[in-house]
Amino acid sequence: MRILVTGGAGFIGSFIVDELVKKGHSVRIFDSLDPQVHPHGKAPEWLNKNSEFIQGDVRDYDSLKKAVDGMEVVFHHAAAVGVGQSQYQIKHYIDVNTGGTANLMDILANHKNSVKKVIVAASMSSYGEGSYHCENHGLVRPNPRPEEQMKKGNWEQTCPVCGKTVAPVPIREEDRMLISSIYALTKKDQEDIVMNIGKTYCIPCVSLRFFNVYGPRQSLSNPYTGVAAIFMSRIKNDHPPVVYEDGLQSRDLISVHDIVRANIMAMEKDEANYQIFNVGVQNPVTILDIARVLSRLYGKDIQPVIQNKYRKGDIRHCFADISKIKDKIGWRPLVNFEDGMKELIDWAHGAQAEDKFDTALKELKNKGLV
Repeated sequence: MRILVTGGAGFIGSFIVDELVKKGHSVRIFDSLDPQVHPHGKAPEWLNKNSEFIQGDVRDYDSLKKAVDGMEVVFHHAAAVGVGQSQYQIKHYIDVNTGGTANLMDILANHKNSVKKVIVAASMSSYGEGSYHCENHGLVRPNPRPEEQMKKGNWEQTCPVCGKTVAPVPIREEDRMLISSIYALTKKDQEDIVMNIGKTYCIPCVSLRFFNVYGPRQSLSNPYTGVAAIFMSRIKNDHPPVVYEDGLQSRDLISVHDIVRANIMAMEKDEANYQIFNVGVQNPVTILDIARVLSRLYGKDIQPVIQNKYRKGDIRHCFADISKIKDKIGWRPLVNFEDGMKELIDWAHGAQAEDKFDTALKELKNKGLV
């Protein structure tokens, strides 16, 4: 098949391209080579030489229209990434994520094309806070923690009915979204636009809500990328990872290789059509454990700095219920956390890692977000 991968030079997209090429598909990459992800705006060395590369921006309607021409499947991964940064680069995130996706689906709705399926990369960030269980009131979805609570260092979530501390449980696809950042809003927009127009025009579509993805090729010089890569950049430069709150907040970390398998299966299986799936491991780890495991595996005696400070909009716990994707298309995660971290470290030894954490922190402080 002829397949377009927007954002196909990036972290996840490039691995999808590799797998598609390996399976014998004809693959076209459409990527802007954003300097925040690709230093100096140059194509990465891992760009698959057996694919076609077009440098272009999803905000450019005509360029995107040309890229779509002749394609049978579209993996839509192009996006501006970063929760904190989205809270002040508002127009940029909405233009790229919401506007770029609107361009893609407008092209499919209004111009002759060969597209038979669209898979969109959505995000767990759109859930906001995860799901919790209260011993008195059962399943609850607390709102973001109030700033007054955070200032006191009371980090855990409480029941919105009785005020008691609640325990995190896996979040399901049908659970309500409690959006707390512009990034999360735009990722929901991407999902909604694709699913809405796909259903309207009978173009099979699938939304994959990625949880916290890590692995090789993740930019170690982008301070707005995933937590594992940010910590890896700090450790590689002999700087301690900086942990907010008490470090016991948890995340659902999933290897990029498991993400790629989910994407390929979503393309190949009709059972995935018009479905929304969580893609995580349903086995949360704490932020503190991520920092400690990376330091240990990298062979450096660097202990994380626990700030006991908070960032506005941060959530406490969120991890996936993956029963739906298991039942519908038979996908399940295969890479365990420690093996995945070892692979990230092995790759990081030879990767460029400019530690820009302090620069990003200064920006967040200037905007009053920390």
